[in-house]
Amino acid sequence: MKLTFLGAAREVAGSRFLLEACGKNIMVDYGMEQGVDLFANTPLPIMESQIDCVLVTHAHIDHTGYLPLLYKNGFRGPVYATETTSDLCKIMLQDSAHIQESDAEWKTRKNQRKGLPPVEPLYTQADALATHALFRSLAYKESREIFPGVTIRMVDVGHLMGSASIEVTANEDGQETVIVFSGDIGNLRQPLLRDPQYMQRADYVVMESTYGDRSHGAEQPDYVGSLTKTLQETFDRGGNVVIPSFAVGRTQEMLYFIREIKQKGLVKGHDGFPVYVDSPMGIEATNVLNENTLECADEETMALIKAGVNPIQFDGLRIARTADESKLINDDPTPKVIISASGMCDAGRIRHHLKHNLWRPESTVLFVGYQSVGTLGRSLVDGAKKVKLFGETIQVAAHIE
Repeated sequence: MKLTFLGAAREVAGSRFLLEACGKNIMVDYGMEQGVDLFANTPLPIMESQIDCVLVTHAHIDHTGYLPLLYKNGFRGPVYATETTSDLCKIMLQDSAHIQESDAEWKTRKNQRKGLPPVEPLYTQADALATHALFRSLAYKESREIFPGVTIRMVDVGHLMGSASIEVTANEDGQETVIVFSGDIGNLRQPLLRDPQYMQRADYVVMESTYGDRSHGAEQPDYVGSLTKTLQETFDRGGNVVIPSFAVGRTQEMLYFIREIKQKGLVKGHDGFPVYVDSPMGIEATNVLNENTLECADEETMALIKAGVNPIQFDGLRIARTADESKLINDDPTPKVIISASGMCDAGRIRHHLKHNLWRPESTVLFVGYQSVGTLGRSLVDGAKKVKLFGETIQVAAHIE
């Protein structure tokens, strides 16, 4: 057995590992860099066509975003993941491909004015669709022999709907070796999802450690109380609460908390306040969660569903599917919540909402996820007084939380 670290070593994004066992080349995740690339990834030491299969821990782009490039360059083997991860990857890889195509089109127009050749996208939506056709689904805790001598098993790790730690058991030369790839590990007592389930044995463990240098503390944060306070204070000022949120995971968590806030009437004087989800992918991801509740949901969420309560639906929830619907959101002076992607503010519709709200001292920009170094989100969290959006300098007067 041989393991080669190809990415996400010494930095956060771009997870990818090559495991050689029983004469097979097994890729574990194949993620895209996000934020500043601090360390050069190790080049793939073999041809893409020589990879026999890919194991995917979860759907986030920093673990899956280069899979269509793998396909584009010759990979045709199976991709193993949970059913929910497979469903999410279909929409997320399509979205990523759309961004690649749009960026290439924009760069090509600039090159044409300079007499330079066109720019080819990293991969296309057709590559993404063809990649998704290679996915094969596993249930949690199901053991499956994927090659002679190689068996895999996936365990719910509570990070994202469908997320898993992957146990690989290899029997070669009369010796059994168990190696576990943790994927990203969820925190305890998170909304919607089960707590992480743990592996019981391993000879080697490859573990993510983004938060390995800090403690979350023994007490569970009061998410509902903190969010209620932010909403109340911002609405009382007449402002909007703008939440840059990852379309998959964080968006659904925020809807869960806001449903509870509305149900209990915790925000006073602003009955029926509107909540906009302005992220096409976030809308699709929410549909995936609704369709895969049995695979992912914790006991509290299942109790709500059995009582006839949709845990992420409520009065005042509004969906902006088109660009025109998105633009109309800021025309309404009513204090509101705007949940939009991307979570680090480097792309997507969130940048338009920041342009309309960052300069307003009555508004709040509420960050609910990790902000990589070099992203607009990180600059705002670190206290930037002004930022550039769409070529325009914007003064930062809004509350940043």
